Amino acid sequence: MTDPRPEPAPDLAGAGPAAGQSPPPGAWWSRPDGQWGAPRGDGGRGDGGGADGGRTAGGVTGQTQPFDRPGSAQPAYGSPYGGGSHSSSPPPSDPWSSPATRATFPSGASPTGPPSDSVGRPLDAPGRSGGRRGLGTAAAVLATALVAGSVGGVLGARSQDDGNLLDPSASLGGSSSSASVDRAPESVAGIAAKVMQSTVSIAVSGRGGQGTGSGVVIRSDGYILTNNHVVESAKDGGEITVTLDGAEGNLPAKIVGLDPVTDLAVIQVQGGGQFPAAALGQSRDLVVGDPVIAIGSPLGLSGTVTTGIVSALNRTVNTPAENGTSFPLFNAIQTDAAINPGNSGGALVNARGEVIGINSAIATLGGGPFGGEQTGGSIGVGFAIPVDEARSVAEEIIRTGRATHPSIGISATTVTGDEREGALVRALTPGGAAGEAGLRPTDLIIRLDDTAVTSVDELILATRQHKVGDTVTVTYLRGGEERTAEILLQDLQAN
Repeated sequence: MTDPRPEPAPDLAGAGPAAGQSPPPGAWWSRPDGQWGAPRGDGGRGDGGGADGGRTAGGVTGQTQPFDRPGSAQPAYGSPYGGGSHSSSPPPSDPWSSPATRATFPSGASPTGPPSDSVGRPLDAPGRSGGRRGLGTAAAVLATALVAGSVGGVLGARSQDDGNLLDPSASLGGSSSSASVDRAPESVAGIAAKVMQSTVSIAVSGRGGQGTGSGVVIRSDGYILTNNHVVESAKDGGEITVTLDGAEGNLPAKIVGLDPVTDLAVIQVQGGGQFPAAALGQSRDLVVGDPVIAIGSPLGLSGTVTTGIVSALNRTVNTPAENGTSFPLFNAIQTDAAINPGNSGGALVNARGEVIGINSAIATLGGGPFGGEQTGGSIGVGFAIPVDEARSVAEEIIRTGRATHPSIGISATTVTGDEREGALVRALTPGGAAGEAGLRPTDLIIRLDDTAVTSVDELILATRQHKVGDTVTVTYLRGGEERTAEILLQDLQAN
Protein backbone atom coordinates (compact mmCIF):
# COMPACT_ATOMS: atom_id res chain seq x y z
CA MET A 1 0.00 0.00 0.00
CA THR A 2 1.10 3.56 -0.26
CA ASP A 3 1.90 5.69 2.70
CA PRO A 4 -1.10 7.79 3.71
CA ARG A 5 1.22 10.63 4.53
CA PRO A 6 1.54 13.44 1.99
CA GLU A 7 4.79 13.73 0.07
CA PRO A 8 7.15 16.35 1.50
CA ALA A 9 8.13 19.38 -0.51
CA PRO A 10 11.22 18.46 -2.56
CA ASP A 11 13.33 21.37 -1.40
CA LEU A 12 13.19 20.30 2.23
CA ALA A 13 14.93 16.98 1.84
CA GLY A 14 18.30 17.93 0.54
CA ALA A 15 18.58 21.67 0.15
CA GLY A 16 21.12 23.31 2.38
CA PRO A 17 21.71 26.99 3.03
CA ALA A 18 23.01 29.16 0.25
CA ALA A 19 26.74 29.62 -0.13
CA GLY A 20 28.13 31.97 2.44
CA GLN A 21 25.02 31.86 4.56
CA SER A 22 24.55 30.20 7.92
CA PRO A 23 21.71 27.70 8.33
CA PRO A 24 18.65 28.85 10.24
CA PRO A 25 18.78 28.20 13.98
CA GLY A 26 16.91 25.18 15.24
CA ALA A 27 17.20 21.54 16.12
CA TRP A 28 19.10 19.40 13.63
CA TRP A 29 18.51 15.73 13.87
CA SER A 30 20.92 12.95 13.27
CA ARG A 31 21.16 9.30 13.78
CA PRO A 32 23.99 8.41 16.15
CA ASP A 33 25.99 6.88 13.28
CA GLY A 34 27.39 10.12 12.03
CA GLN A 35 25.20 11.68 9.31
CA TRP A 36 23.06 14.72 9.75
CA GLY A 37 19.86 16.20 8.42
CA ALA A 38 17.66 19.22 8.65
CA PRO A 39 14.21 19.53 10.24
CA ARG A 40 11.23 18.78 8.06
CA GLY A 41 7.85 20.41 8.24
CA ASP A 42 5.66 18.32 5.96
CA GLY A 43 2.19 17.90 7.35
CA GLY A 44 0.73 14.74 5.96
CA ARG A 45 1.38 11.21 7.04
CA GLY A 46 0.18 7.80 6.35
CA ASP A 47 -1.72 5.26 8.29
CA GLY A 48 -0.19 2.04 9.40
CA GLY A 49 3.12 3.82 9.73
CA GLY A 50 3.85 7.51 9.52
CA ALA A 51 3.64 10.68 11.55
CA ASP A 52 1.87 13.96 11.29
CA GLY A 53 3.88 16.90 10.09
CA GLY A 54 7.14 15.78 11.67
CA ARG A 55 5.55 16.65 15.00
CA THR A 56 7.19 15.30 18.12
CA ALA A 57 5.76 15.52 21.60
CA GLY A 58 5.61 19.15 22.54
CA GLY A 59 5.31 20.32 18.94
CA VAL A 60 8.92 19.65 18.07
CA THR A 61 9.80 19.08 14.46
CA GLY A 62 12.88 17.17 13.57
CA GLN A 63 14.49 14.62 11.38
CA THR A 64 17.30 12.15 11.58
CA GLN A 65 19.61 11.21 8.79
CA PRO A 66 20.61 7.56 8.33
CA PHE A 67 24.20 6.60 7.65
CA ASP A 68 25.17 5.00 4.35
CA ARG A 69 21.69 4.01 3.27
CA PRO A 70 21.75 2.15 -0.07
CA GLY A 71 19.98 4.08 -2.77
CA SER A 72 17.89 1.10 -3.79
CA ALA A 73 16.30 0.51 -0.39
CA GLN A 74 12.52 0.27 -0.32
CA PRO A 75 10.85 3.03 1.75
CA ALA A 76 8.81 1.79 4.66
CA TYR A 77 5.62 3.53 3.69
CA GLY A 78 5.57 3.58 -0.09
CA SER A 79 5.28 6.93 -1.86
CA PRO A 80 3.69 9.55 0.39
CA TYR A 81 1.45 12.26 -0.92
CA GLY A 82 2.38 15.92 -0.95
CA GLY A 83 0.67 18.66 0.92
CA GLY A 84 0.49 20.09 4.38
CA SER A 85 -1.80 20.09 7.34
CA HIS A 86 -5.13 21.83 6.75
CA SER A 87 -5.20 24.33 9.56
CA SER A 88 -5.91 27.99 9.95
CA SER A 89 -3.88 28.17 13.14
CA PRO A 90 -0.20 29.18 13.01
CA PRO A 91 2.40 26.41 13.17
CA PRO A 92 3.64 25.53 16.66
CA SER A 93 6.87 27.08 17.78
CA ASP A 94 9.91 24.89 18.12
CA PRO A 95 11.11 24.90 21.73
CA TRP A 96 14.49 23.55 20.62
CA SER A 97 15.28 26.37 18.20
CA SER A 98 17.81 28.93 19.34
CA PRO A 99 17.59 32.60 18.23
CA ALA A 100 20.78 34.17 16.98
CA THR A 101 22.76 35.83 19.74
CA ARG A 102 23.60 39.49 19.28
CA ALA A 103 27.00 40.75 20.38
CA THR A 104 26.98 42.83 23.57
CA PHE A 105 29.63 44.59 25.59
CA PRO A 106 30.07 42.84 28.98
CA SER A 107 30.69 46.14 30.79
CA GLY A 108 27.71 47.84 29.22
CA ALA A 109 29.98 50.65 27.98
CA SER A 110 29.49 52.40 24.70
CA PRO A 111 31.58 50.98 21.85
CA THR A 112 32.79 54.48 21.01
CA GLY A 113 34.21 57.38 23.06
CA PRO A 114 37.38 58.00 25.07
CA PRO A 115 39.13 55.02 26.65
CA SER A 116 38.49 54.31 30.31
CA ASP A 117 40.23 52.37 33.04
CA SER A 118 38.90 49.28 34.82
CA VAL A 119 36.42 51.26 36.92
CA GLY A 120 35.21 53.48 34.11
CA ARG A 121 37.23 56.65 34.75
CA PRO A 122 38.42 58.46 31.59
CA LEU A 123 42.12 58.14 30.93
CA ASP A 124 44.21 61.25 30.27
CA ALA A 125 44.91 62.01 26.67
CA PRO A 126 48.41 61.16 25.42
CA GLY A 127 51.01 63.75 26.30
CA ARG A 128 49.18 65.20 29.32
CA SER A 129 51.02 63.21 31.98
CA GLY A 130 53.45 65.54 33.82
CA GLY A 131 57.02 65.19 34.96
CA ARG A 132 55.85 64.34 38.48
CA ARG A 133 54.13 61.20 37.18
CA GLY A 134 57.28 60.26 35.26
CA LEU A 135 59.44 60.65 38.39
CA GLY A 136 57.01 58.58 40.42
CA THR A 137 57.16 55.81 37.88
CA ALA A 138 60.97 55.82 37.84
CA ALA A 139 61.10 55.63 41.64
CA ALA A 140 58.71 52.66 41.68
CA VAL A 141 60.83 50.79 39.13
CA LEU A 142 64.01 51.41 41.16
CA ALA A 143 62.40 50.17 44.40
CA THR A 144 61.17 47.02 42.70
CA ALA A 145 64.65 46.25 41.37
CA LEU A 146 66.21 46.64 44.83
CA VAL A 147 63.66 44.29 46.44
CA ALA A 148 64.07 41.68 43.72
CA GLY A 149 67.83 41.72 44.15
CA SER A 150 67.57 41.19 47.91
CA VAL A 151 65.17 38.25 47.52
CA GLY A 152 67.40 36.67 44.91
CA GLY A 153 70.39 36.89 47.24
CA VAL A 154 68.54 35.18 50.09
CA LEU A 155 67.30 32.34 47.85
CA GLY A 156 70.76 31.82 46.43
CA ALA A 157 72.24 31.59 49.89
CA ARG A 158 69.65 29.02 51.03
CA SER A 159 70.22 26.91 47.93
CA GLN A 160 73.92 26.72 48.70
CA ASP A 161 73.28 25.85 52.36
CA ASP A 162 70.72 23.10 51.65
CA GLY A 163 72.72 21.38 48.94
CA ASN A 164 70.94 19.11 46.43
CA LEU A 165 67.13 19.38 46.48
CA LEU A 166 66.65 15.78 45.28
CA ASP A 167 66.01 12.94 47.76
CA PRO A 168 67.05 9.51 46.36
CA SER A 169 65.11 7.67 49.10
CA ALA A 170 61.84 9.55 48.61
CA SER A 171 58.66 7.44 48.84
CA LEU A 172 55.02 8.45 49.07
CA GLY A 173 53.96 5.07 50.41
CA GLY A 174 51.89 2.31 48.84
CA SER A 175 48.17 1.69 48.88
CA SER A 176 46.64 0.74 52.19
CA SER A 177 45.33 -2.57 50.79
CA SER A 178 46.26 -4.78 47.87
CA ALA A 179 42.88 -6.55 47.84
CA SER A 180 40.65 -6.06 44.78
CA VAL A 181 37.54 -3.91 45.17
CA ASP A 182 34.23 -5.68 44.60
CA ARG A 183 31.45 -3.75 42.88
CA ALA A 184 27.88 -4.36 43.92
CA PRO A 185 25.87 -6.10 41.15
CA GLU A 186 23.28 -3.28 41.24
CA SER A 187 25.90 -0.54 40.86
CA VAL A 188 26.58 1.08 37.49
CA ALA A 189 29.88 -0.78 37.31
CA GLY A 190 28.19 -4.08 38.14
CA ILE A 191 25.41 -3.58 35.60
CA ALA A 192 27.86 -2.47 32.91
CA ALA A 193 30.10 -5.50 33.46
CA LYS A 194 27.11 -7.79 33.00
CA VAL A 195 25.48 -6.13 29.97
CA MET A 196 28.72 -5.46 28.08
CA GLN A 197 29.10 -9.21 27.63
CA SER A 198 25.94 -9.10 25.49
CA THR A 199 26.67 -5.85 23.61
CA VAL A 200 28.64 -6.05 20.37
CA SER A 201 30.34 -3.72 17.91
CA ILE A 202 29.20 -4.05 14.29
CA ALA A 203 31.24 -3.12 11.21
CA VAL A 204 29.45 -3.00 7.86
CA SER A 205 30.64 -2.56 4.29
CA GLY A 206 28.54 -2.79 1.16
CA ARG A 207 27.35 -1.03 -1.96
CA GLY A 208 25.69 1.62 0.17
CA GLY A 209 28.93 2.46 1.98
CA GLN A 210 30.56 1.40 5.19
CA GLY A 211 30.22 2.27 8.84
CA THR A 212 30.03 1.01 12.38
CA GLY A 213 27.33 0.59 14.98
CA SER A 214 26.27 -1.49 17.95
CA GLY A 215 24.02 -4.45 18.66
CA VAL A 216 22.56 -6.56 21.46
CA VAL A 217 22.71 -10.36 21.65
CA ILE A 218 19.13 -11.51 22.22
CA ARG A 219 19.60 -15.28 21.89
CA SER A 220 22.48 -17.53 22.85
CA ASP A 221 22.63 -19.00 19.33
CA GLY A 222 23.95 -15.72 17.95
CA TYR A 223 20.89 -13.64 17.06
CA ILE A 224 21.65 -9.94 17.46
CA LEU A 225 19.18 -7.04 17.49
CA THR A 226 20.31 -3.73 16.00
CA ASN A 227 19.04 -0.81 13.92
CA ASN A 228 18.01 -1.18 10.30
CA HIS A 229 20.09 1.84 9.33
CA VAL A 230 23.22 0.22 10.81
CA VAL A 231 23.25 -2.87 8.56
CA GLU A 232 20.99 -2.13 5.58
CA SER A 233 23.91 -1.08 3.36
CA ALA A 234 25.04 -4.73 3.41
CA LYS A 235 21.72 -6.21 2.30
CA ASP A 236 22.81 -6.63 -1.33
CA GLY A 237 25.91 -8.72 -0.83
CA GLY A 238 27.81 -6.60 1.68
CA GLU A 239 29.89 -7.80 4.60
CA ILE A 240 29.06 -7.64 8.31
CA THR A 241 31.49 -8.43 11.11
CA VAL A 242 30.77 -8.53 14.83
CA THR A 243 33.15 -8.01 17.75
CA LEU A 244 32.17 -9.12 21.24
CA ASP A 245 33.35 -7.26 24.29
CA GLY A 246 36.83 -8.42 25.27
CA ALA A 247 37.19 -10.63 22.19
CA GLU A 248 40.25 -10.27 19.98
CA GLY A 249 38.85 -11.45 16.64
CA ASN A 250 35.88 -10.50 14.45
CA LEU A 251 33.02 -12.86 13.68
CA PRO A 252 31.11 -12.85 10.38
CA ALA A 253 27.36 -12.25 10.52
CA LYS A 254 24.46 -12.26 8.07
CA ILE A 255 21.20 -10.36 7.89
CA VAL A 256 18.17 -12.35 9.07
CA GLY A 257 15.65 -9.60 8.32
CA LEU A 258 15.24 -5.82 8.05
CA ASP A 259 12.31 -3.65 9.10
CA PRO A 260 12.68 -0.04 7.93
CA VAL A 261 9.24 0.80 9.36
CA THR A 262 10.55 0.51 12.93
CA ASP A 263 14.26 0.94 12.08
CA LEU A 264 15.05 -2.50 13.52
CA ALA A 265 17.01 -5.43 12.12
CA VAL A 266 18.18 -8.87 13.21
CA ILE A 267 21.52 -10.41 12.21
CA GLN A 268 23.07 -13.73 13.22
CA VAL A 269 26.68 -14.64 13.92
CA GLN A 270 27.89 -17.39 11.59
CA GLY A 271 29.95 -20.43 12.56
CA GLY A 272 28.01 -21.60 15.59
CA GLY A 273 28.94 -21.13 19.21
CA GLN A 274 27.14 -19.92 22.30
CA PHE A 275 26.91 -16.25 23.26
CA PRO A 276 25.68 -14.52 26.43
CA ALA A 277 22.20 -13.16 25.72
CA ALA A 278 20.98 -9.95 27.35
CA ALA A 279 17.95 -9.94 29.64
CA LEU A 280 15.04 -8.03 28.08
CA GLY A 281 12.90 -5.91 30.40
CA GLN A 282 9.57 -4.15 29.86
CA SER A 283 9.56 -0.60 28.57
CA ARG A 284 5.90 -0.12 29.54
CA ASP A 285 7.00 -0.06 33.19
CA LEU A 286 9.22 3.01 32.72
CA VAL A 287 8.44 6.37 34.27
CA VAL A 288 10.14 9.72 33.73
CA GLY A 289 13.13 10.01 36.03
CA ASP A 290 14.09 6.32 36.04
CA PRO A 291 17.89 5.84 35.88
CA VAL A 292 19.20 4.30 32.66
CA ILE A 293 22.57 3.23 31.24
CA ALA A 294 23.53 3.42 27.55
CA ILE A 295 26.08 0.87 26.31
CA GLY A 296 27.55 0.73 22.82
CA SER A 297 30.41 1.66 20.53
CA PRO A 298 30.31 5.41 19.85
CA LEU A 299 32.89 6.45 17.26
CA GLY A 300 34.06 2.84 17.19
CA LEU A 301 35.00 2.88 20.89
CA SER A 302 33.56 -0.44 22.02
CA GLY A 303 32.31 -1.00 25.54
CA THR A 304 31.49 2.65 26.19
CA VAL A 305 29.11 3.24 29.13
CA THR A 306 27.16 6.43 29.87
CA THR A 307 24.44 7.10 32.41
CA GLY A 308 21.36 9.29 32.65
CA ILE A 309 17.64 9.18 33.26
CA VAL A 310 14.45 8.73 31.29
CA SER A 311 13.79 12.35 30.26
CA ALA A 312 10.44 11.74 28.55
CA LEU A 313 8.29 8.96 27.11
CA ASN A 314 6.18 8.44 24.00
CA ARG A 315 8.10 10.82 21.77
CA THR A 316 7.51 10.79 18.00
CA VAL A 317 10.77 11.33 16.11
CA ASN A 318 11.00 11.54 12.32
CA THR A 319 13.85 9.67 10.62
CA PRO A 320 14.31 10.18 6.87
CA ALA A 321 14.64 7.44 4.30
CA GLU A 322 17.13 7.30 1.47
CA ASN A 323 14.50 8.56 -1.01
CA GLY A 324 13.65 11.74 0.89
CA THR A 325 10.58 10.45 2.74
CA SER A 326 10.56 10.22 6.51
CA PHE A 327 9.83 7.37 8.88
CA PRO A 328 8.52 8.13 12.36
CA LEU A 329 9.74 6.38 15.47
CA PHE A 330 6.70 6.16 17.72
CA ASN A 331 6.65 5.98 21.51
CA ALA A 332 10.40 6.62 21.64
CA ILE A 333 12.17 6.82 24.99
CA GLN A 334 13.99 10.12 25.45
CA THR A 335 17.11 10.08 27.61
CA ASP A 336 19.92 12.41 28.58
CA ALA A 337 22.45 9.57 28.72
CA ALA A 338 25.13 10.49 26.19
CA ILE A 339 24.45 8.80 22.84
CA ASN A 340 26.87 9.51 19.99
CA PRO A 341 27.59 8.31 16.44
CA GLY A 342 28.13 4.56 16.64
CA ASN A 343 25.73 4.01 19.56
CA SER A 344 22.97 3.07 17.11
CA GLY A 345 21.64 -0.39 17.88
CA GLY A 346 23.18 -0.46 21.35
CA ALA A 347 21.43 -1.18 24.62
CA LEU A 348 19.60 1.20 26.91
CA VAL A 349 19.22 -0.67 30.21
CA ASN A 350 17.47 -0.07 33.50
CA ALA A 351 18.77 -0.28 37.06
CA ARG A 352 18.29 -4.06 37.05
CA GLY A 353 20.51 -4.53 34.01
CA GLU A 354 17.58 -5.31 31.69
CA VAL A 355 17.45 -3.92 28.16
CA ILE A 356 14.50 -1.51 27.93
CA GLY A 357 15.37 0.23 24.65
CA ILE A 358 17.51 0.14 21.48
CA ASN A 359 19.39 3.42 21.00
CA SER A 360 18.51 4.88 17.63
CA ALA A 361 18.58 8.67 17.26
CA ILE A 362 19.92 11.89 18.76
CA ALA A 363 19.21 15.59 18.44
CA THR A 364 22.09 17.91 17.58
CA LEU A 365 22.44 21.64 17.14
CA GLY A 366 23.96 23.74 14.37
CA GLY A 367 25.82 22.98 11.18
CA GLY A 368 24.70 22.74 7.59
CA PRO A 369 22.45 19.97 6.35
CA PHE A 370 23.66 16.79 4.67
CA GLY A 371 27.39 16.90 5.03
CA GLY A 372 27.93 20.49 6.13
CA GLU A 373 30.14 21.28 9.07
CA GLN A 374 28.49 20.26 12.33
CA THR A 375 28.90 21.03 15.99
CA GLY A 376 28.19 17.29 16.41
CA GLY A 377 27.88 14.94 19.35
CA SER A 378 25.42 14.44 22.14
CA ILE A 379 23.56 17.39 23.65
CA GLY A 380 21.69 15.21 26.11
CA VAL A 381 18.67 14.51 23.90
CA GLY A 382 18.75 10.92 22.67
CA PHE A 383 16.02 8.48 21.66
CA ALA A 384 15.62 4.73 21.97
CA ILE A 385 13.08 2.32 20.51
CA PRO A 386 11.06 0.73 23.34
CA VAL A 387 12.01 -2.90 23.90
CA ASP A 388 8.37 -3.99 23.98
CA GLU A 389 8.09 -3.08 20.30
CA ALA A 390 11.60 -4.28 19.48
CA ARG A 391 10.93 -7.69 21.03
CA SER A 392 7.78 -8.23 18.94
CA VAL A 393 9.51 -7.19 15.71
CA ALA A 394 12.59 -9.34 16.41
CA GLU A 395 10.51 -12.42 17.17
CA GLU A 396 8.59 -12.07 13.91
CA ILE A 397 11.79 -11.54 11.90
CA ILE A 398 13.41 -14.63 13.43
CA ARG A 399 10.30 -16.69 12.66
CA THR A 400 9.53 -15.45 9.14
CA GLY A 401 12.37 -13.20 7.98
CA ARG A 402 10.22 -10.07 7.99
CA ALA A 403 7.93 -8.00 10.19
CA THR A 404 4.31 -7.12 9.45
CA HIS A 405 2.45 -3.93 10.36
CA PRO A 406 -1.34 -3.44 10.29
CA SER A 407 -2.81 -0.88 7.90
CA ILE A 408 -6.28 0.28 6.86
CA GLY A 409 -5.06 1.24 3.38
CA ILE A 410 -5.30 5.03 3.10
CA SER A 411 -3.17 8.11 2.60
CA ALA A 412 -4.15 10.85 5.04
CA THR A 413 -3.20 14.19 6.49
CA THR A 414 -3.93 15.82 9.83
CA VAL A 415 -6.71 18.38 10.02
CA THR A 416 -7.09 20.74 12.97
CA GLY A 417 -9.54 23.55 13.57
CA ASP A 418 -12.39 24.80 15.72
CA GLU A 419 -15.03 22.74 13.96
CA ARG A 420 -13.24 19.50 13.11
CA GLU A 421 -10.02 17.61 13.68
CA GLY A 422 -8.83 14.17 12.73
CA ALA A 423 -7.17 12.26 9.88
CA LEU A 424 -8.42 13.45 6.49
CA VAL A 425 -8.41 10.73 3.83
CA ARG A 426 -6.52 11.99 0.77
CA ALA A 427 -6.35 8.77 -1.25
CA LEU A 428 -7.20 5.09 -1.00
CA THR A 429 -4.80 2.24 -1.62
CA PRO A 430 -6.01 0.27 -4.67
CA GLY A 431 -7.55 -2.92 -3.36
CA GLY A 432 -7.02 -1.72 0.22
CA ALA A 433 -9.24 -2.46 3.17
CA ALA A 434 -10.58 1.09 3.60
CA GLY A 435 -11.77 1.27 -0.01
CA GLU A 436 -13.50 -2.07 0.26
CA ALA A 437 -15.24 -0.88 3.43
CA GLY A 438 -16.68 2.15 1.61
CA LEU A 439 -14.40 5.02 2.69
CA ARG A 440 -13.75 7.82 0.20
CA PRO A 441 -11.25 10.65 -0.18
CA THR A 442 -12.20 13.71 1.95
CA ASP A 443 -13.72 11.49 4.67
CA LEU A 444 -12.48 12.61 8.09
CA ILE A 445 -11.57 9.76 10.45
CA ILE A 446 -12.25 10.76 14.07
CA ARG A 447 -12.15 7.43 15.94
CA LEU A 448 -10.78 3.88 15.69
CA ASP A 449 -12.69 1.55 17.97
CA ASP A 450 -12.88 3.49 21.24
CA THR A 451 -9.74 5.58 20.63
CA ALA A 452 -10.23 9.20 19.57
CA VAL A 453 -8.24 10.23 16.50
CA THR A 454 -7.16 13.88 16.22
CA SER A 455 -4.13 13.36 13.96
CA VAL A 456 -2.54 10.84 11.63
CA ASP A 457 -0.06 9.98 14.39
CA GLU A 458 -2.91 8.92 16.64
CA LEU A 459 -4.51 6.91 13.84
CA ILE A 460 -1.27 5.02 13.28
CA LEU A 461 -0.76 4.37 16.97
CA ALA A 462 -4.34 3.15 17.37
CA THR A 463 -3.92 0.87 14.35
CA ARG A 464 -0.68 -0.60 15.69
CA GLN A 465 -2.42 -1.75 18.83
CA HIS A 466 -3.88 -4.50 16.64
CA LYS A 467 -2.49 -7.21 14.40
CA VAL A 468 -2.83 -7.95 10.71
CA GLY A 469 -6.14 -9.77 10.24
CA ASP A 470 -7.95 -8.00 13.09
CA THR A 471 -11.21 -6.15 12.36
CA VAL A 472 -11.58 -2.59 13.67
CA THR A 473 -14.42 -0.08 13.67
CA VAL A 474 -13.56 3.26 12.07
CA THR A 475 -15.77 6.28 12.76
CA TYR A 476 -15.60 9.09 10.21
CA LEU A 477 -17.39 12.22 9.04
CA ARG A 478 -18.76 12.68 5.53
CA GLY A 479 -20.59 15.89 4.72
CA GLY A 480 -21.01 16.57 8.43
CA GLU A 481 -22.67 13.20 9.01
CA GLU A 482 -21.04 10.67 11.33
CA ARG A 483 -20.64 7.17 9.90
CA THR A 484 -18.88 3.92 10.80
CA ALA A 485 -17.18 1.16 8.82
CA GLU A 486 -15.78 -2.25 9.73
CA ILE A 487 -12.24 -2.61 8.30
CA LEU A 488 -10.09 -5.75 8.11
CA LEU A 489 -6.50 -4.74 8.80
CA GLN A 490 -3.99 -5.64 6.10
CA ASP A 491 -0.20 -5.80 6.06
CA LEU A 492 1.29 -2.39 5.35
CA GLN A 493 4.13 -3.66 3.16
CA ALA A 494 1.93 -6.10 1.27
CA ASN A 495 -0.07 -3.27 -0.32
